[in-house]
Amino acid sequence: VLGELIEKFVSHLSESRADCYFSTGNYKAMDTDVKKESLSSVQQLGVEMTVRYGKYLNLLKEDAENGLCFVLVNCEKFLKQQQRTVVSSLCCLQEHYAGYDWFASSIFLIMSGDREKTLMFLQQFSRLLVSAFLWLPRLHLSIHLPVTTVEYGIHPVYFCSAHHIEMLLKAELPLVCSAFHMSGFTPSQICLQWITQCFWNYMDWSEICHYIAICILLGPDYQIYMCISVFKHLQQDILKHTEA
Repeated sequence: VLGELIEKFVSHLSESRADCYFSTGNYKAMDTDVKKESLSSVQQLGVEMTVRYGKYLNLLKEDAENGLCFVLVNCEKFLKQQQRTVVSSLCCLQEHYAGYDWFASSIFLIMSGDREKTLMFLQQFSRLLVSAFLWLPRLHLSIHLPVTTVEYGIHPVYFCSAHHIEMLLKAELPLVCSAFHMSGFTPSQICLQWITQCFWNYMDWSEICHYIAICILLGPDYQIYMCISVFKHLQQDILKHTEA
């Protein structure tokens, strides 16, 4: 049901010029030689984890691995059309996105392993502003960012979402903010970890689905409110650890 809801919502918005923040070219999915071996070792590990988790949740069938590889390879090729070339020794500025695509994997699970549905959704979703914040590989070396921003290698989620989280945390939860300050560890670091991984390994599957749906339906600023609410939920534990 959730898959159908976000699919129809994104399809509707992507047809409206006013709601399309990014322009995208035409891309036809390639089905030739999409095997696990064509992915990096990090991606291969991510595929194994995703499929294992999907089967544990009874969302995926036996041949799911090939379907997920198909989605990841095509996403990379599709997004490459909107990337600029940057010469840099930084790991995060190499041709391939350095991490694993947790958002695409989450959508694959929400769509119960339907690779065509997943890819169609991601292509339509990539036109919307919220894709810049939920789907981190979306803006990897992107032509939609100023050259200087790309060259610094800092993702907008860090200097937009994480910055606002820290500002709100000061006002809403001053004790939590002080605890982080005393630890010498910034809230933005842990938030970037949460957001990059779509809260995998931190929340239950139903909560991960709610996070994705809330941000898509209500806007990217809900990513910030979600992180603040998690800090509020963890406030007593954080303060207890600080004392200890």
